[in-house]
Amino acid sequence: MIPTRLREKLERTIGPLERAAPLGGGSIGQSYRVETARGAFFLKVGPGETFGAEAAGLAALRDAAEGTGLGVPRVHGVREGADGFLLLEWIEPGRADRRYFARFGEGLARLHRKEPAGEGFGFAADNFIGSTPQLNGWLPEWPAFFRERRLEPQIELARRKGRWRSGWDRRAERLLARLEELLPRRPERSLLHGDLWSGNHVPGEGGVPWLVDPAAYVGHREADLAMTELFGGFEPSFYEAYRATWPLDPGYPERREVYNLYHLLNHLNLFGEGYAPSVERILRRFGA
Repeated sequence: MIPTRLREKLERTIGPLERAAPLGGGSIGQSYRVETARGAFFLKVGPGETFGAEAAGLAALRDAAEGTGLGVPRVHGVREGADGFLLLEWIEPGRADRRYFARFGEGLARLHRKEPAGEGFGFAADNFIGSTPQLNGWLPEWPAFFRERRLEPQIELARRKGRWRSGWDRRAERLLARLEELLPRRPERSLLHGDLWSGNHVPGEGGVPWLVDPAAYVGHREADLAMTELFGGFEPSFYEAYRATWPLDPGYPERREVYNLYHLLNHLNLFGEGYAPSVERILRRFGA
């Protein structure tokens, strides 16, 4: 049931609520399909610390996705704090037909090719990767950004949580020192979804791929592709269509492992020791 005080705030934006049906899924707050005379909307409610950042990422991705064949829901309202909410365009469910992943791969490559706002690598504000704060700001060189705003904060968080193993120190220092060697200094800039696993895209009507729940920032496009491979769920046609639209540079399989270390560290911090062997494997490979 939507609290009365929140309901009043929503109705000032979209008019009287005719129906509110709770939805499953999601780890932050509760989600609903709400219906008004204007149509259906998707609503998240909760403490709301992440909603403003998510709204900013969706707005940036929606602008970049124009003409790519990808969908990104429009933000209709956002509020942070105790009565926080995020009100989005409703995505009418569709089916992932046989061309779905090819359309998705081609569309993502087109999105990545668009010149993003800002200068250098980062985003206008900090945001979140899951429930973990994600630092942004702007830095002119990509290896420095990935070191200072991605890997080092996750390593420090793992230390504070007691999930960092002392035997990893030397290898991590070596890997961090090698990033200028392992990653391109100034790759072509792309607006990234930032958390592109199989749960963060939705087939809409007509088999249109929709992007949801971003952790958006401007970075190297391979970081998005690496995340799609970390936990699986993307068909080969996705990668074939992406490469046909914008081929990858040599050395991607090695860089993929470095980029996915960030997400494995985040999962270590969020979910615990089950991710330690994967973290250690990458540290051993690149920190020897």
